[in-house]
Amino acid sequence: MKCDVVVIGGGPAGLIAAARAGLRGKEVILIEKNSVIAKKLRITGKGRCNITNTADIQDLIANVHTNGNFLYSAFYTFTNDDVISLFHSLGVMTKEERGGRVFPESDKAKDVSDALIQYAKKSGVKIINSTVKNILTKDNLVCGVLINDNQKIEAQSVIIATGGMSYPLTGSTGDGYKFAKKLGHTIISPKPSLVPLTTYEKWALDLQGLSLKNIKIKITNSKDKCVYNDFGEMLFTHFGVSGPVILSASAHLKNISDEKYCLFVDLKPALTIEQLDKRIQRDFEAFINKNFSNALDSLLPQKLIPIIIELSGISPHIKIHQITKEQRLKLVNLLKNLQLTITGTRSIDEAIITSGGIATNEINPSTMESKLIGGLYFAGEVIDVDAYTGGFNLQIAFSTGYLAGENA
Repeated sequence: MKCDVVVIGGGPAGLIAAARAGLRGKEVILIEKNSVIAKKLRITGKGRCNITNTADIQDLIANVHTNGNFLYSAFYTFTNDDVISLFHSLGVMTKEERGGRVFPESDKAKDVSDALIQYAKKSGVKIINSTVKNILTKDNLVCGVLINDNQKIEAQSVIIATGGMSYPLTGSTGDGYKFAKKLGHTIISPKPSLVPLTTYEKWALDLQGLSLKNIKIKITNSKDKCVYNDFGEMLFTHFGVSGPVILSASAHLKNISDEKYCLFVDLKPALTIEQLDKRIQRDFEAFINKNFSNALDSLLPQKLIPIIIELSGISPHIKIHQITKEQRLKLVNLLKNLQLTITGTRSIDEAIITSGGIATNEINPSTMESKLIGGLYFAGEVIDVDAYTGGFNLQIAFSTGYLAGENA
């Protein structure tokens, strides 16, 4: 077989890249090893798919915590507004939610993946279900790929859009790293990012399933220096903590096995210590003759009450009028600084994205072409760029995919 462009990987970056190249009149073959195209995209955002974010370009870049400046050309060439307009043109209407997050109106990631597949097909892209064995080069130029059964596809350009190593059951098994390394590229060691955290305290496991909304978190290192803080939602799990603020925090925790990180949760961030103390005093006055165990119902989720009582050191059977000022202030401080010890992250299998990948200094940021091999391009998570939750990582996939497809 012969074509102009081969795209390896049928995720969001690969589909956009293929469609863009096809619309330029190029003959494009997209190769996907899974029988289901865009398999990972179908489960993103808990099946809802956070397509992009409405932040301005500078804020988009600021939310890319690894090599954000590399994406200037990509983000300005194919913006978040362009992404939204594209999906509208494909029949996928969108809605904006808290924090500028953009979702399909249907809340179905399948609608997004189906639209991208049809977009590629209507752009003339031929999709093949096969596995790429090798990328072929001659005189430092791409000349094709070798797929199953040693079948050769001749091409002038190859776009690697194979994703990272997160959710390997969806096909993200690090294939792109192997191809790039074999061709001389540097691979920044892949690590899990946007991943749940494990904690030491056993009481956290007793809270499994409890979701806390509108809380504030702070994470400190062994020098008591704050390395991350955020406001939003978190979730207790059977191994520790997860949820949006925790996933974003994980991206900041380096050398987690060697560093001592502590997580502090402010359960009442809208109130100062003085305001919270007055609130508790009012509650205590209302329940003055009740046991302490029955006086926190209006303040905390039911599941959290026995844990807070235990951590406060106040007997659950003591009458409210017997609680001292010192005990009350200790309770206030506990609610403003609920502490957990972070012991590690869950495996890369559970990470939303992979941190690491093809070194950005070996890629032309204006075209996504390799600086080492002519005709070799990269798009999406395979590159050493990653961002926080909120639609930023899919915007990276779309923007880099567009650039690669525009230039291949």
